[in-house]
Amino acid sequence: MYQLTNVTQSYNGREVLSVPELAIGRGEILGVIGPSGAGKSTLLRLLNFLEYPTTGHLRFDGQPVTAALPLAQRRRVTMLFQRPVLFNRSVVANLGLGLALRGRELPPATAEQWLARLGLAELANHAAPTLSAGEAQRLALGRALLAQPDVLLLDEPTANLDPANVAAIEQLIQELQAEQGLTVVLVTHNLFQARRLAHRCGLLWGGKLLETAATEQFFTNPQKSETAAFVSGRLVY
Repeated sequence: MYQLTNVTQSYNGREVLSVPELAIGRGEILGVIGPSGAGKSTLLRLLNFLEYPTTGHLRFDGQPVTAALPLAQRRRVTMLFQRPVLFNRSVVANLGLGLALRGRELPPATAEQWLARLGLAELANHAAPTLSAGEAQRLALGRALLAQPDVLLLDEPTANLDPANVAAIEQLIQELQAEQGLTVVLVTHNLFQARRLAHRCGLLWGGKLLETAATEQFFTNPQKSETAAFVSGRLVY
């Protein structure tokens, strides 16, 4: 789905990201871990077409990513942030907002099915800003996926949630990814979450992508000393 070759990103002459080679396969979950300031958010901005590489080549589904990338291609990618943005409308109105922005309506039967799946059926007509953090994140996830994107980018999606909501959202991500064949990129500080969800994992450290590998190999037999130190908790955040 994505191909990055010799990609760098610099701000004011300072290089903050360097990815010599990275392919993100269609339908896989890639976990990206690393300490704060490692370049994870910069990588997500590139994958979400909010920025373009300073050098190198980024391709999305075989097409070069430039400012000329068509809107139809951009809409194939959606993102779930750490803190969801909800509007001062009802829960059900927020659920259908992504479709509304695309000129489509949310059928009542579909809304009912999704609200039940998200555990929000009894809150359909409540004001969205009154939801708890976990409820709000589940609503944001449903809103993102109702538009049926091909790629879901996750930026610390459960960082502020209690264990019950973490489990609920992880289950939703796994189920919906399998059903829709989504490509998922999960950026997280939570090593345990990456290990539970991801098919492959990569380590960003000091702005450089140091290693990618199948998840179990990444955690049990890393090839880089930095990866071994990080997954064992010996690197300082």
